[in-house]
This record gives sequence, structure tokens and C-alpha cells, in this order.
Amino acid sequence: MTTTPTRVPIDPFGSDIVAESARLRALGPVVPVDLPGGIPAWAPTGYDALRTLILDPQVSKDPRKHWRLWPQVGERPEWAWVLGWIGVVNMLSTYGSDHTRLRRLVAPSFTARRTEALRGRVEAVAAELLDAMEKAGADGAVVDLKEAFAHPLPMQIICELFGVPDHLRQSVGELVAAIMDTTDQSAEHAAFVQQQIGTVIPAQIAYRAEHPGDDLTTELIRVRDEEGDRLSSEELLFTLLLVIGAGFETTVNLIANAVVELLNHPDQLAAVRSGELDWDQVIDEVLRARPSIASLPLRFAVSDITVDGVTIPAGDAILTTFGAAGSDPAHYGESAEAFDAARAADDHLSFGIGVHRCIGAPLARMEARTALSALFDRFPALTPAFTADDLKQVPSFIAYGWQTVPVRLAG
Repeated sequence: MTTTPTRVPIDPFGSDIVAESARLRALGPVVPVDLPGGIPAWAPTGYDALRTLILDPQVSKDPRKHWRLWPQVGERPEWAWVLGWIGVVNMLSTYGSDHTRLRRLVAPSFTARRTEALRGRVEAVAAELLDAMEKAGADGAVVDLKEAFAHPLPMQIICELFGVPDHLRQSVGELVAAIMDTTDQSAEHAAFVQQQIGTVIPAQIAYRAEHPGDDLTTELIRVRDEEGDRLSSEELLFTLLLVIGAGFETTVNLIANAVVELLNHPDQLAAVRSGELDWDQVIDEVLRARPSIASLPLRFAVSDITVDGVTIPAGDAILTTFGAAGSDPAHYGESAEAFDAARAADDHLSFGIGVHRCIGAPLARMEARTALSALFDRFPALTPAFTADDLKQVPSFIAYGWQTVPVRLAG
């Protein structure tokens, strides 16, 4: 007689991602879980299991073709929150030739050469934001580093890159925040997200169609209009949603998480400033231990897949667990949960691996390196205005970051 395995509910608030990963890891290498709203999935709990699944060609990201429960999503309002992640048609949710086609349209815009060409602009925006921070933090006033610096820097750069006009930028930010929020499984919240997707991004497309410029939205509109077999109108909309949203939100958390860890580990900050450690080591350690995306929904088993003795049946969903992989003691040793930039662990999976590796990785690294260097050069006495209990995780099991990061510019 076959018994149905007991599923472990995932905390929709992401209250303690490291501890939750450890609890799941104690149950086995691949564990059945319930995502918010009761969506059943499998969660790999360690580095090797996740890497194996990511690289397996029998693991798809297309729910329309490979998730046996896809037809039920429309019948289960408490599952509708996931549509912002998998109910889209872009390179994040396609498989095989469709994924390759969509990726090739965007990837050339994020090459190392093009990223390097943006460095001067990133430096200029960082300097402007630090000037404003200096005024706001005068006389020992507390400044929210996330609001003043970590968020507006990547937001400004990605909006310039894609030609998002000033009047739409707040709406874009609010839309991405709503998609990231996994604490509300109500039909009303899901409907709001879908309504915003169908309003904000089309407004961006319409604006750039009327006011073409030297930006990536204009280029993608040209592809749609002149080469419709390469990019449909639906794919254009959802591709912009992906690249604009992912192009700033993850870097926000990368920068803010790095600042929090360095302020909590002043010895490591001192080692960076003395040249004993470099910024790339810090960035890799943040990506490993405090990844901007802790868990990404969803992938799907094309056929039965066995990993470390656990069989995931064909058609089942799989959670991509970057947070659990990064804190896996079997791969990173007993101190895996600790932040240690000297670890030099550049084999983390937080940018993905294989065909779905993040195309924006070079840009995110450059922005973080530029931002962190400029911040601590300008404010070498930067100190935390928070304790560990003060920091509140953003309301998401997907994102790994803090709602606010209060600091003082001088001790």
C-alpha cells in the first residue's frame, strides 16, 4: 500500500529562512512541502540535490506543459498568487526551444561588455544618492539605507536601461513588491496583481511605442513588430515584467544584505577596507549565505526523477531552494550558516546554473561592487541603528531581505 508523504508547510512570511532550511534538511534530501495556499511541491534541502535537479533536462519550468495540477490553478483561488511567477510566458517559465528563443532576445543586452559600459552611470547615480544620504543623516539622524540607497540605485539603472519613464516607476516598484509578497493568498490580492500586470507593463509598452528611444523596451517592440515569429505581444509583456522586476529587486536585497552583514561583522568590513578581502568575496558570500532569492517557484518533473533515493513523480512541482543550498553544512561545512567572506565560496547556486543561469548576474555584481565600495568610502564610520531583533524580513518566502535597514552615517 502506498502512503502519501506528510507535507511540511512553508512559512509564507519567510520569518527565519535559515532555520526553516535546517528543519527541512533534517527530514531528508528532498522533502514534500506545501507552499502558501496549500500548493504541493518538493523541496531539495541541500546543495547537491538542488544542483542535480537544476541541471536535469527532465526538469522543466513550463507549467502549461509539465505540471499536472496546472488545470486546477484557475479553480483554486488560494493558489492564484503563484500566477505572477508561473502564469506568465517568458524565459523564466518556458522550456526547450521556447526558452532558448526568448533568452536569445534579451541576453545580448546583459553581456559583460555592455555591463561595463554602464559602470560610469552607476557610479554617478551612487554619488547622487550618497549626497542625499549625507544631508538626511546630518547630526546623527537615522537613515533607512534600503530606502535611500539600496533600492533607488538599481531601480534607477534598470529603468534607464529599459526606458521606463518617471511617471511609471513608482507603479513598477509597487507591482514587483506585490508579486513578491507571498503572505496574502486571497483572491483579491491575486486579482490586484493580475490587474496591475495588465495595466502597468502595457503602459510602459505604449509609452515607448509612442516615444521610441535608445532603450531595450524600444528594441523589443521593434522585434515584436518586425519579427513577430520571434516575440509575440504576450511574450513582450511578460519578458519586460521579468527583466525589469528581476533587474532591480534582487540587487536591492544583495546590496542591503551585504551592508547588514558587514555592519554585524566589523572585523570582516575592516578586512575589506584594508585589502585583505575584496568586494567580490563579500558579494559571493552574501549570495551564498543570504541570497536575494531564497526559493523560486516553480520547476516541474517531466518524467519520474530520483534524487538521493527520493522519487519525484512526473508532473509534480519542485521548489528551487537557493537558501537551503547555500546553508548546507554537507557542502559548506559546519559553519555553513555563518557569514564569512573569507570562505571564498564562489560555487554558490544563487544566480542559477545551466540554461537558466541569470543573465543579469554581471550587472548585479557590478552594481553591488560599485555601491558597496562607494558607500563605505563615503561613510567609513557607518554604524547600525538596529539590533538583530529590529530587522524584519520582507513578507515573502521567495525574497530574502529586510524591510528597512536603519543606519547612522557616523558612530
